[in-house]
Amino acid sequence: MSVLKIKNITIGKGVPKIIVPLVGKTNEQIIQEAEDVKLLHPDAVEWRADFYEEVENLNAVKELLTKLRTVLVDELLLFTFRSHKEGGNKEISDDFYVELNQSAMLTKNIDLVDIEFFTNKKSIDKLLSIAKGNQVYVIMSNHDFSQTPSKQEIVSRLIKMQEYGADIPKIAVMPKSVEDVITLIDATNTMKTEYADRPFITMSMGEAGVITRLTGEIFGSAFTFGAGKGASAPGQIPVQELRTVLKILNKNMCKEM
Repeated sequence: MSVLKIKNITIGKGVPKIIVPLVGKTNEQIIQEAEDVKLLHPDAVEWRADFYEEVENLNAVKELLTKLRTVLVDELLLFTFRSHKEGGNKEISDDFYVELNQSAMLTKNIDLVDIEFFTNKKSIDKLLSIAKGNQVYVIMSNHDFSQTPSKQEIVSRLIKMQEYGADIPKIAVMPKSVEDVITLIDATNTMKTEYADRPFITMSMGEAGVITRLTGEIFGSAFTFGAGKGASAPGQIPVQELRTVLKILNKNMCKEM
């Protein structure tokens, strides 16, 4: 599996890199949140634009991205509109989803964009082309809040994202049992050892899946999400606690791996 370097961040090697979401609703809340999160020294900051009350105003989105970039100069900035069908906070049309992500990329103020795997293929191809033309890296994602698919299905989706051209495939699933968490871990390890040619992200959500947010260095997940002022998904751990555990694991468990 090759590593990916964006700015001064090397992804896919060593301790999983920490992404912290911004989940404010107003301009003022989001900027203040960004300033507070910056003090936590994350590797990347994800603006969850589906929380933003003016997200359907493209000019407002672009202006806020400019302001966020002035705050988050060194951190990687990830733009994400999580669709309602994948656990997001607002429902928009497929056409506007494409237009919104395109507008964000064309600002050249973001480093990464999230494109959902179950978006129609024509839209995916268009957004991938725009990303490539604007030096924006693509996290292609799938979120299942109702279940944990089989190991074979998890690996299959990650492989397909890789084939589509995603820079970083991502899948998040909801466990109903400890066995579901083990399924996600097993799929992650199989992807890492047999199929991955680039960094990828996996996680099992909720309380039962917390362990998967901590063990990426062992099993293969390159990023993990930590909570700043608020969490964007169930099971996210406060950043400082997350970083402490990742360092302990790196020091004591991963030297021979």
